[in-house]
Amino acid sequence: MAHLSTYFSLENAADGHDEKLLKRELDALPGVTSVSVSDRGCVAVDYDTTGVRQEQIRQRVQELGYQLRSAE
Repeated sequence: MAHLSTYFSLENAADGHDEKLLKRELDALPGVTSVSVSDRGCVAVDYDTTGVRQEQIRQRVQELGYQLRSAE
């Protein structure tokens, strides 16, 4: 079991609604242990690789309608 972190930058800064939505939706993914969203549109996700992969997290963010500036 490996614990990793991934970071995304959203095209537009996140407001309170975005922060709550992203946190709720990403927390629901199996293996996600922590989600943090800044008001500058930076998303940090800690996760367990036995439950989810980075690509699945990125895909979920995009499914929610957010454009990614970059991903690490």
